[in-house]
Amino acid sequence: MRLVFIGAFALICTALPARAEAFRVGRLLCFSEPRVGLVLGSAQALRCVFYARRTRQPYVYEGRIRRIGLDLGVTSAGTLSWGVLARNSRIGPATLRGNYVGASGAIALGPGLGANVLIGGSRRSIMLQPLSIERSIGLNLAAGVTNLTLGPRGRR
Repeated sequence: MRLVFIGAFALICTALPARAEAFRVGRLLCFSEPRVGLVLGSAQALRCVFYARRTRQPYVYEGRIRRIGLDLGVTSAGTLSWGVLARNSRIGPATLRGNYVGASGAIALGPGLGANVLIGGSRRSIMLQPLSIERSIGLNLAAGVTNLTLGPRGRR
């Protein structure tokens, strides 16, 4: 588990050259379905809401998160929460659309927690803040590479 956090930290350090170049633009909350780890990976559908900091306007997205790597066990529906950083403070309804890639790790023995570090979006200009909080209940151990795809609500 420590290796995932160390890898995530290294990814963050190389992703945005200077923290001063990024603006905190809001929070992304995603609600997941139950998940069954398939040893070499898993996939989950997500319903996400982005709350823009400046306008306090909620933007709704549909998403899919795929993990490749060690993923053993079963978890219930859960919640993922990210702070959203961007290269500029102009955020609109489609700004977060796109693919995000990074490292993740999670552990659940009853209540569980996870961490995800993801970079991507439109022209790789969005960073889902270093460590998201993932809450779920189950028996699970996961570590590997994660891909998150966000799109407009109602389309897949």
